[in-house]
Amino acid sequence: MRNVRPVSQLFGVDRGQPVDRYYIEKFLNENKKYIQGTVVEIGDDTYARKYGMNITRQEILHLTSDNPRATIIGDLTNQKTLKNQIADCFICTQTLNFIYDVKSAIEGIYFMLKDKGCALVTVSGISQISRYDMERWGDFWRFTDKSISGIFSEVFGSENIQLHTYGNVLSSVALLEGISAEELSEDELLFNDNVYQVIIAVKAIKK
Repeated sequence: MRNVRPVSQLFGVDRGQPVDRYYIEKFLNENKKYIQGTVVEIGDDTYARKYGMNITRQEILHLTSDNPRATIIGDLTNQKTLKNQIADCFICTQTLNFIYDVKSAIEGIYFMLKDKGCALVTVSGISQISRYDMERWGDFWRFTDKSISGIFSEVFGSENIQLHTYGNVLSSVALLEGISAEELSEDELLFNDNVYQVIIAVKAIKK
């Protein structure tokens, strides 16, 4: 621990699966029944392909036109660039941290969902700064369950959201050090201490 440099500056990707991604995939796996019909995912369709069930149409939303796989070029904070009520499921992992106008982005997700559609969203509570994102569009926020619950409630209604936090002091340190999930035991990863919120996951239904 007496080292001012982390074990890895790549979130642990060079050592295995990053700790935050372990939690994200656990959340998506537990909610995979919602990943069906028309699915919108940010950036690529990695999680839709991995966890999707009975997907009839896949849309990939990206902010800029330099992503050849994107089917929708749009800004979540600008509804004029989005398609209204097209998604049965909207997968948004680790994106809202990098959007300054978070509430408008959540309103954009709501705008794209069909009635009874489901948004599966994760945000960081504890993480290093993402230099890649900082240099392109910005790295603005680290959330708590209280802050993200408040914003989602304003858009979806508190009765239509469910939150879960993941993390503890050991997994927090591991993520910051760049130690991979494989280097911790399952018990160590799954022990939940709400004071150390590595990942906050939201399931929100449009009603």
